[in-house]
Amino acid sequence: MPISGATRLAGVIGYPVRHSLSPALHNAAYAACGLEWVYVAMEVAPGEVRGALDGMRALGIAGLSVTTPHKDAAFVAVDEASEAARAMRAVNCVQLGRAGRLIGHNTDGAGFVDSLRLDAMLDPSGLRVAVIGAGGAARSVVEALGRAKAGEVVVVNRTPSRAHDAAALAGGRGRVGTMADIESVDLVVNATSIGMGSDDSPIDAALLHAGQVVADLVYHPLDTALLRSAVAVGARTVDGLGMLVHQAAHQFRLWTDHEAPLIAMRRAAEAELGRRATS
Repeated sequence: MPISGATRLAGVIGYPVRHSLSPALHNAAYAACGLEWVYVAMEVAPGEVRGALDGMRALGIAGLSVTTPHKDAAFVAVDEASEAARAMRAVNCVQLGRAGRLIGHNTDGAGFVDSLRLDAMLDPSGLRVAVIGAGGAARSVVEALGRAKAGEVVVVNRTPSRAHDAAALAGGRGRVGTMADIESVDLVVNATSIGMGSDDSPIDAALLHAGQVVADLVYHPLDTALLRSAVAVGARTVDGLGMLVHQAAHQFRLWTDHEAPLIAMRRAAEAELGRRATS
C-alpha cells in the first residue's frame, strides 16, 4: 500500500525483535483489506517500555504488539487492561483508545483457543487437557482453556510451584499433574520451547495414542518431532503457527475494527518461514 501522511502506524516491541513474524502477518492483512496501514518491528531495551508507550501516545501509533521480555512491564504501564490481561498480569497488545488512553490486552490464550476451534474444528469445552510447561505461553493457554470451560486442565512442569501457579489460572478446572496424565487426556499441548530449532520432543511418544489431539506451540519448525510422533500413532495435530496467526488476528480486529483475513495472514507467515529456511 502507498505510504502517505494519512498512513496509520502499528508495530511490535521486544528485545530482540528482528526475528518476529508479526510484520509479515500484519502487513499481509493490511494489504488484503486495502488498509493504508504499515507495521514495523521496533527494538526496545529492557527498562524502556514506559517510555516506548509514552511515545506511542505522543505519536498516535494505533497499536503495538508486545513480545519478550516486555509483557509484564507493559501491563504496569497501560492505563487500563482487559480481563485476560488482568488475569495474566501481562500484556501482548496495546490499543490507542480515546483521549490517548492506552488499553492493554492479552490475545495469546484466545488465539490458541481459536486455533483449536477454527483450524482443528475442536471445541475445548468439556475436554480433559494436559499442558506441558508453566511459562508465559503455558499460562496464557491454561487461563484461556479455563475460560473456554475445558473439563480439566492438568499442568505438567518440572517445578511444582510454577505448575501450581499456572494451574490456578484455570480456576477449579486446573490441577497439577505428571507425565502419566498424558495417556488419559483428550488434548495435549506442548507450551515449552522444546523442539524449537531442534528434533527434540518434550513427551515420550509411548504416552500418545489415536483419538487424541496434540498441539505444539513451537512453529520453527512447523513439523516438530512431537507432531510427527502424534501422526504416527493416529492422533490429530495442531501446529504452532495457528496460535500465532489467531492472536495476531485478535490484535488486527482491535486496532482496525475490520475482520481479519486469516488465510492471507497464514500464507504470509508460511512464506516468511520458508524464506528464512532457504536464506
